[in-house]
Amino acid sequence: MSTFIKVTEQTSQYNHLEEMGIDELLTHINTEDKTVPLAVEKAIPQIEKLVAAISDKMLAGGRLFYIGAGTSGRLGILDASECPPTFGVPYGLVIGIIAGGEKAIQYAVEFAEDSMEQGWSDLQEYQVNDKDVVVGLAASGTTPYVIGALEECRKHHITTGSISCNPHSPVSLAADFPVEVVVGPEFVTGSTRMKSGTAQKLVLNMISTATMIQLGRVEDNKMVNMQLSNEKLVDRGVKMIMEKLSLNDYEQARQLLLKHGSVKKAIDAAVLV
Repeated sequence: MSTFIKVTEQTSQYNHLEEMGIDELLTHINTEDKTVPLAVEKAIPQIEKLVAAISDKMLAGGRLFYIGAGTSGRLGILDASECPPTFGVPYGLVIGIIAGGEKAIQYAVEFAEDSMEQGWSDLQEYQVNDKDVVVGLAASGTTPYVIGALEECRKHHITTGSISCNPHSPVSLAADFPVEVVVGPEFVTGSTRMKSGTAQKLVLNMISTATMIQLGRVEDNKMVNMQLSNEKLVDRGVKMIMEKLSLNDYEQARQLLLKHGSVKKAIDAAVLV
């Protein structure tokens, strides 16, 4: 039986931070941050299995849920909220849930993460079912809110994943596809918003981006389904169309984009003419 070691709570390798100058503080933080991508690299085989499972479910009509507390929950909501504008998928396809509800996005909600039952209750508000995938986010790997949700998902034959920063943690044991990114002690002891948070953000980027590519939401290396929510994105879309169709007329490409509402639809329409 493997032993669970809470690496995220181990003492910082740096002492007397209050005596350091600003340059020294920033240099040491940066030194620690450099180790995070290497830790993520070691977890790529685990991430690959999770992405494959998510892609299969979503191609069959399922949804992706992220569920977490504190920093982890906020990161899940961030990744979920960016999928519609980036990839043009409907809101509600990727859903982020945080312990304590919407208030917890901005404020700490006391004891919200300590309930083993509330996570499953929150998932039920979305009629979660066995077509979906639920990914639990918990840097420590011990958050009751997340563990309880994943355990209930398993009872209901719902595919689960997890992202944590401690090896062999309880949340990993509760997940079908655990991802463990062990980044070591934090610069400020126990402050998992730092390296652990960065690691989770990197993994979430990998999961959503790779999944959306599998779903056909990216062509070549372009966000051809992005929402045209501001002038910067309209301009980007116009330039994509000009490049793809070998057009020199910016205004013609712009009108084509605005008429059809997305780069992909505009290109498809032009090709059919």
